Amino acid sequence: MCSSSPVFISTESLCSILTHQTLIHHFQSTLPKVSTLLHSPIRQHYSLSPSSSLLLMPSWSSSPSFPYIGVKLVTHFPHNSSLNLPGVQGSYVLFSSTTGQTIATMDSTELTLYRTSSVSGLASTYLARNDSQVLLMVGAGALAPHLIRAHLSARPSLRKVIIWNRTVAKARTLAQKLRESHGFEGLDFEGTGENLDEVVALGDIVSCATNSETPLVKGEKLKAGAHLDLVGSFTHSMKECDDEAIRRGRVFVDNDVALEEAGELVGAFERGVIKKVEIVGNLVELVRGDKVGRSSVEEITVFKSVGSALVDMLAAQLVYETYTTS
Repeated sequence: MCSSSPVFISTESLCSILTHQTLIHHFQSTLPKVSTLLHSPIRQHYSLSPSSSLLLMPSWSSSPSFPYIGVKLVTHFPHNSSLNLPGVQGSYVLFSSTTGQTIATMDSTELTLYRTSSVSGLASTYLARNDSQVLLMVGAGALAPHLIRAHLSARPSLRKVIIWNRTVAKARTLAQKLRESHGFEGLDFEGTGENLDEVVALGDIVSCATNSETPLVKGEKLKAGAHLDLVGSFTHSMKECDDEAIRRGRVFVDNDVALEEAGELVGAFERGVIKKVEIVGNLVELVRGDKVGRSSVEEITVFKSVGSALVDMLAAQLVYETYTTS
């Protein structure tokens, strides 16, 4: 007898199921429960060319209460922007951990955009000031609108969003698109390519999603009480802030792989700016309450994420279970 066919969840269906707010809440409620049940080895990273790469991110459960195995397959082609294509593309495959059968496939490009931004949004609920008013988005690529929506979900006190991009037209186009989107009434969106140091000084939350290999955010320009969210870098050569930002901030990571991969942190360790033991904690520890997030209105907090198979799995689980029960 033939087994049932895997479910194919289209990108349209995935985007209709997920919102940043629901995914932030899902991570917040499930991370403490399942983090000890899931095995997520360090992702495999293969260079296909000097600029492009293939990444494999597996995760599996050791408990029948969470009966899944998942693998994300991702390509990173940063020059795709010139072709008007996403730089990151891929597929997510979900298996049953009881039988090993393939049960679902879905677009991991959109899944990654939602989960990455929602991880930053979740961190923002613990690390950004409750009265944050201004969000600065550094970068205007595919992840930028997701990060903006996630931070707005996490911090409804935000009133102004400044989008900075080297290509000013991209920043202004994204600002206009968001200005015309439903649900953003009363919010001020501005696109700019002006002096980044000046706009960094305005940000209560500064979120970065670029492939920069030269520091963009200077720590001396961060205002007291700012929260710096670093999303773009995942290799030693990539960095979105300078050593001073790391030195000034209380630094948190999404998971411990960031200590080995993120250019901002690896470089700071090598130069003696900060020691690994001085990293305050990771996302699971924040959510569990094992580590205290923001401890004063004046301190600067830094959150560095590189992604993990654990949150990929939780995002895919939410999509699959919502899709099959609706």
